[in-house]
Amino acid sequence: MRYSSDLNDKQWKAIKKLVDRPDPRRALSTYDRREVINAILYLNKTGCQWRMLPSHFPKWQNVYNHFRRLEKHGIWQEMCWVLNELTRKKND
Repeated sequence: MRYSSDLNDKQWKAIKKLVDRPDPRRALSTYDRREVINAILYLNKTGCQWRMLPSHFPKWQNVYNHFRRLEKHGIWQEMCWVLNELTRKKND
């Protein structure tokens, strides 16, 4: 299922290097990182609760944990800057 909050291919390409890094704990990721980011963006746009994520997204606990790690390391903010800049260039 696709939502208006989902990343398009150009947006994903712009931020992939930021979020698709190996886990420092060497844990293997069982979820597609793009879908995790799409789930976070869905939450941001709709304002739904973590536990109310639609079932086709990864489990809410995994999405939340990914978000917390991205936020803790400043990657979430950097990713938002990249996406914002991409949108500004598109609208010029």
